[in-house]
Amino acid sequence: MLEVIVFAEGQTEEQFLKRVVAPSLHSRQIYVKAFTLQTSQQGRGGAISFDRLLHNAKNTLKQHREAILSTFLDLYGLDTDFPEFAAAKAMGGLTERVRRLEEAMHQAVVNHVHCRPERFIPHIQPHEFEGLLFADVQALSSTEPRWANYLEKLQAVRNQFETPEHINDSYETKPSRRLESLLRPGYKKVRHGPLAAGRVTLATMEAECPHFQSWMAKLRALAL
Repeated sequence: MLEVIVFAEGQTEEQFLKRVVAPSLHSRQIYVKAFTLQTSQQGRGGAISFDRLLHNAKNTLKQHREAILSTFLDLYGLDTDFPEFAAAKAMGGLTERVRRLEEAMHQAVVNHVHCRPERFIPHIQPHEFEGLLFADVQALSSTEPRWANYLEKLQAVRNQFETPEHINDSYETKPSRRLESLLRPGYKKVRHGPLAAGRVTLATMEAECPHFQSWMAKLRALAL
């Protein structure tokens, strides 16, 4: 069995990886182990500095010499010290922006750790995890009984964008903030996020979210 260690953005993403992504790969003998990096002496989760990621990447790949390392980080709120951050931000297209960040991150980690390039698979999710939930707003609205009352509003948000991954990234309009503002009872990331993801399903997320699908394809290809 191949071990894939994933640095998660926060507890919500960690639970999503454990409860939705990991089980889908078990039949391929790929074991996904997700955890949230410590971002301060007091806590874990949230945007991490690139220096901290490098430190943890080096320790992880040296301690687990047969493992593959990946990431599940949000584009929204990504720390400005990530390589090529300014250049990527100036790029117009979402796909090009994320790819440039991932390529730069890959090169920096491989150079720092001195590992084989195939041992690190970077992933940055545009713009954040909650965008994936908009892949099926009807399934999303079924997570809480009263959320069905907001189906039209959720669909209106989805209709504004080319894909769920394009739902934009300011504080007031990022996907999680939209859910918090629209829904009653209010959206709680750790409680509702993984539960809603299970209802939306991994297959639907991949069908609607091309960058996420490309990451899943890379993970599946490890079994070949």
